[in-house]
Amino acid sequence: MKVEFTVQDPAHAEAADSVLKDVEAFCEEIRPSEELCYLEHRFNDEGIKLGRKYRLLGLLVPRELGGRGADLKTYVRALARIGREGSGLRTLFSGHCSIGQVPVITFGNDEQKARYLPAAARGETIMAFGLTEPDAGSNPLEMTTTYRREGDHFILNGVKYLISNGGIADVVVTFAYPEDRSGGVSAFIVETHGEGFEREDLTAKLGLPTSNTAMFEMRDYKVPVRNLLGKEGDGFRVAMTTLISGRLSVAAGCLGVIEDCLIESINYAKERRQHGKEIGRHQLVQEHLAMIELHRQTSESIIMTAVDAKMTSDQSPADKELKRKADLLAAEAKLFTSNAAWDAADRAVQVYGGRGYSTLYRPARHLADVRVCRIYEGTDEILKLKIAAQLLGKEWEAFK
Repeated sequence: MKVEFTVQDPAHAEAADSVLKDVEAFCEEIRPSEELCYLEHRFNDEGIKLGRKYRLLGLLVPRELGGRGADLKTYVRALARIGREGSGLRTLFSGHCSIGQVPVITFGNDEQKARYLPAAARGETIMAFGLTEPDAGSNPLEMTTTYRREGDHFILNGVKYLISNGGIADVVVTFAYPEDRSGGVSAFIVETHGEGFEREDLTAKLGLPTSNTAMFEMRDYKVPVRNLLGKEGDGFRVAMTTLISGRLSVAAGCLGVIEDCLIESINYAKERRQHGKEIGRHQLVQEHLAMIELHRQTSESIIMTAVDAKMTSDQSPADKELKRKADLLAAEAKLFTSNAAWDAADRAVQVYGGRGYSTLYRPARHLADVRVCRIYEGTDEILKLKIAAQLLGKEWEAFK
């Protein structure tokens, strides 16, 4: 069963076809190593190697800077396809492209873009987004990382936690308060290989064994003044704008999970026999298939609505109402699809029965992996409060 979006914009059809053919070839080639690495619980570095081979590590980077220049619809379709191979693999792309490259694309000056994006698009450097801290998750404004200026450098101190690609990244977009708390959060492009930058991989995870998750600490870490991203005090705006892209990438990956659960469940229901017939002929198994398909169709629709809103907002970046709408719809898409993917994976495990409980089979891996999608890039609870505040009015925000 082939599941895919309909191409919405004929002007981008040729470019989209080229990108998506490369994505399909990438996914077919990486599946054996992804499955092996999952069973061995280790990071799959083939994601980077094959990403370079098929030129997929700069999908959103403009062509003049060495990327593919894909539009958002094409990118979302690409992530949905990659998501079918597993949320761990898709997380590599979300961390590198959606929240690593996008803030530089959006807020970087010409010199910063020229210095970092071409190498990142070629996969010569890997990027990440360092916002979360051990005691600052859903409320990033509680972060304790600080900076001060000394001559032509900023000096950063602090710890970032649960960072996707954090252990392999060459460049991290990270955030800090002034040491004297004289202003708001600022954003920095941080190269990770200097003295005073220490990191540790976090492998005790419920799922995502093939992706890299890490914490890192900066101790009097020197960052050139030219690596300030945007203006001082603009960091919270940089982070929140980037999270719109991040949430859409998670939603797209969750759609891919649902698609794969549907494909696997249909195939297994036609092959597995119990009580004298294929289990797909049993009504309660058919109920699971019907619900997974409803999750797929609804998720696709809500994602594409959010993508349309984001593309419209990007064309008029000064329009606050368009940005508000894009922000809301991205939150809705991420909240809905992450829960739909969790239910779809649970149903696929049930269709598989005892075999569904084994990570030798794809539904069990999806179930373990997709649970984090209800946490990172905005927990269920925070997104529900965000949506409700949009309905009631900003003065009703529960998390003020």
